[in-house]
Amino acid sequence: MVIRRVEPLTAAKVMTLIYVAIGLIAGVIVAALSVLRGLATTQLTGLGFGAGFGVAAIIILPIVYGCVGFVMTMIVTAVYNVAAGMVGGIEIQTD
Repeated sequence: MVIRRVEPLTAAKVMTLIYVAIGLIAGVIVAALSVLRGLATTQLTGLGFGAGFGVAAIIILPIVYGCVGFVMTMIVTAVYNVAAGMVGGIEIQTD
């Protein structure tokens, strides 16, 4: 079986979902580290800033990762389709 063409939009939709999940995980990690950093400081304002930054990371990172993942997947699949047209695609074996 040879993969000769990948539909860019369908691949981008799937990869967007994957990148959003990765962004959510990264956002949770950044949020946890921000809160811990806020707790480590003796100033009360540090905790508020850390918590606010953490909540923003949980919201912003999945959106950014999803958008970048969508655009990059569209570009990569378009380049793959050109390259596969020149050399014949990727051969895979299934049982």
